[in-house]
Amino acid sequence: MKKLLILLLIASAYSCKTSQATASKDNSDPTKYVNLITQKDLKKMLYVIASDEMEGRETGSKGQKKAGVYMIEQYQKNGISFPKGASDYYQRIPASYLNARRNQNLQDSENIWAFIEGSEKPEEILVISAHYDHVGIKDGEVYNGADDDGSGTVAVMEIAKAFAKAKKQGHGPKRSILFLHVTGEEHGLHGSRFYSENPLFPIANTITDINIDMIGRRDVEHAKTNNYVYVIGADRLSSQLHDAVVAQNEKYIKMDLDFKFNDPKDPNHFYERSDHYNFAKHGIPSIFFFNGVHEDYHGKDDTPEKIEYDALTKRAQLAFVLAWDLANRETRPVVDKK
Repeated sequence: MKKLLILLLIASAYSCKTSQATASKDNSDPTKYVNLITQKDLKKMLYVIASDEMEGRETGSKGQKKAGVYMIEQYQKNGISFPKGASDYYQRIPASYLNARRNQNLQDSENIWAFIEGSEKPEEILVISAHYDHVGIKDGEVYNGADDDGSGTVAVMEIAKAFAKAKKQGHGPKRSILFLHVTGEEHGLHGSRFYSENPLFPIANTITDINIDMIGRRDVEHAKTNNYVYVIGADRLSSQLHDAVVAQNEKYIKMDLDFKFNDPKDPNHFYERSDHYNFAKHGIPSIFFFNGVHEDYHGKDDTPEKIEYDALTKRAQLAFVLAWDLANRETRPVVDKK
């Protein structure tokens, strides 16, 4: 009888511990972690990424590689490793691939990736992407590319930091997240195309790509407010992805979601012009966050002091709460459109 009582007590204690562990994985509310994405941290990193020292981050250049080293240092500082199955933080892309379609004498380059493994569905992968290259130096002037796409680059890094903190506190994502910084965007979306053709994880296991390209400024259409973001592509393949971004914005961020450029008839064709498109081509639901074109687009005055850090922060936070929802929901977004 005494032995039976001891066994019952042990079982009860184990059950209690298991219940507590299960409760600690309640990821219904991202508020605590979305607030870790701050203007201060974004600004600090962007002043490095878009500094003259990085020489405009031309694809495969010394400056881009230096920016990559800095990015990896930040991931290491925040305890975020490279993906399982990779030997380091680099997905190397040979110059022969980068120059195959149109020879621009590009050097060997690299995508940079970091990874947080999911707790319940680790084989399912959410990709959060941004390109970290820009156009380099022209006529002796450094084209810093603070908005294009330094803003997206630091947003992805800050989002990763928030997810890492959540995991450390027992609220890690249920699906795995690949933080993917792609090269060669400015020369034809080469880095994302290379990843989509040479994925580390099966493309079929990729549930969504959240792509962030230029989220630090405003365009002339929104001269009186920066409390907006263009949302492109969310409903092209999955109505559930569209519904998710609308719901998460309404619940947590409350920005104006502008779908103007999502119109397939829009002459700018932005849907086909950033890195999410190489995922969408493979049937992966994809969404593109964008602030629109401004007077310094691809110009020498796209510098860190012109970034509106309040807008950059809110847009990064929107990408985070969407990622949180997708990484933790019961089912992946259904492809219900062609």
